[in-house]
Amino acid sequence: MEQETQELRKAGLKVTHPRMRILQIFEEDGARHLTAEDVYKKLLAHQEDIGLATVYRVLTQFEAAGILSKHNFEGGQAVYELDRGQHHDHMIDVDSGKVIEFVSEEIERLQREIAAKHGYEIQDHSLVLYVRPLGRGAGTRSK
Repeated sequence: MEQETQELRKAGLKVTHPRMRILQIFEEDGARHLTAEDVYKKLLAHQEDIGLATVYRVLTQFEAAGILSKHNFEGGQAVYELDRGQHHDHMIDVDSGKVIEFVSEEIERLQREIAAKHGYEIQDHSLVLYVRPLGRGAGTRSK
């Protein structure tokens, strides 16, 4: 509880019950990518009297404060994850919607090389691969 309090104060946010509970959900939950509705359902399951509008407002505040990162993956709802400052990329299973995080130094190097070849340096980027398990339909087709 003390860690959450410090994190909120460091971000310049008042320590309120809804903020504390929502931050705890992200820190305790095994699923790293949660929608606002996921958070709301978890609050309801713990008999918390925090409305969906409050959840959306707190998530927006957390994103602005750099506590959470928001992702808008194609074909789905916005998902949020704790922003711990470690860059990673994502794969989205198009059948299940599962989000898989990965880090590849080779991909990072190639992106830097491509940007430099065109006279640029990368300031920020996001890489999302939409995938399907091998052997299931379109996964074996070439474009």
